[in-house]
Amino acid sequence: MFSVDEIKRQEELKSPRPGCYFFAGGGTGGHIYPAIAIARKIKRLEPEAAILFFCSARAIDSQILAPSGFEYVALPGRGFSARPDKAAAFAFSLAKGYSIAKKKMRSVMHDAGCKETRRAVVIGVGGFASATAVLAGRRAGAAVAMVNVDIVPGKANRLLAAFAQKIFVQFADTAECFGKAKDRVVIAGCPLRASFESADGANAIAQLGLDAGKKTLVVTGASSGSLNINRAIATVLRQLDAFADAWQVVHLTGGAADLRDRQARCASAKIAYHIVDYYDDMASLLAAADLVVGRSGAVSVAEYAASQTPAICLPYPYHKDRHQYLNAAKLVDAGAALIVDDIPADPDATANALAEQLKTLMADDNKRNQMAAAAATAANPTAAKKIAGQIVALCD
Repeated sequence: MFSVDEIKRQEELKSPRPGCYFFAGGGTGGHIYPAIAIARKIKRLEPEAAILFFCSARAIDSQILAPSGFEYVALPGRGFSARPDKAAAFAFSLAKGYSIAKKKMRSVMHDAGCKETRRAVVIGVGGFASATAVLAGRRAGAAVAMVNVDIVPGKANRLLAAFAQKIFVQFADTAECFGKAKDRVVIAGCPLRASFESADGANAIAQLGLDAGKKTLVVTGASSGSLNINRAIATVLRQLDAFADAWQVVHLTGGAADLRDRQARCASAKIAYHIVDYYDDMASLLAAADLVVGRSGAVSVAEYAASQTPAICLPYPYHKDRHQYLNAAKLVDAGAALIVDDIPADPDATANALAEQLKTLMADDNKRNQMAAAAATAANPTAAKKIAGQIVALCD
């Protein structure tokens, strides 16, 4: 006969304790939003799972994570530099971040019982903030997964790929970038916020005080905003007077530093213009949109596709690898988007090219409808669920 305690112990062995899942990375919404989407799917699979985010100290990280309900810890860190003065600061921040992450992970794993059962996974999502936490997690005995939604991996993801059991990517082309680790690549798509599963454009129209009888052009520079796009739209608006009766513009600026100046410059435009610093429910806003102008980060292009919104992409022009151009090209190839070059040295040329494309698409309902249908073919709505399931399976 077994004792009561022995029976309980046997039952615990049959039913593994919930896992510990550590998300590592940040610095942009493009790193954090997919991580939150995966974390929420993990919670559906394991309601008692312990989930913690290690992020950067940038303000955008806490702005996004604070309302998510997940615990997060900001790690000190900075990008790598070969300059001796900056290299020393980089090494110091790396060591400090590693120490903080290791201590916090061990505490969480101990409290949740993960340390004894090795039911722990650290998920690198990109950005320099991911390196210390991934290395600390591996040292603590956790499995390692990576999520890379850009078509070209960043430095951190390329370096950390050697430690990963699974590398989840949005685009098939990305696999070749991981060299010897490409056999561990899973093409899963880009995890999107759960709100994209039940987006309601009427919510955004009501919250922003929009005219439900007009078509809506959304202009966005993504989570951190874009000064170049903000300046371009101030010039473009005055060229859209002919569309004032049928259209309205919602402009997400990403910051209010020059808000008054921009409002003054746009005041002479006839088209209704709604300027918003930041709007969290992007799913509802894109559901209300008939056309979007924005950057082409990996999450942005996935959101345009998921919401079936025709897009004019202005890829970020300062990346050496031009990965935003490559991201946008996937939508262009599908027939869902157009590209306008952001030319920092000639902002007038950028504005004029954007104005011409806008006037063409705003006047052509059939073309926009065709682009919307094409966008649907490029969407992958089950990415977060697929990735979460495979991450949970990495637990012993």
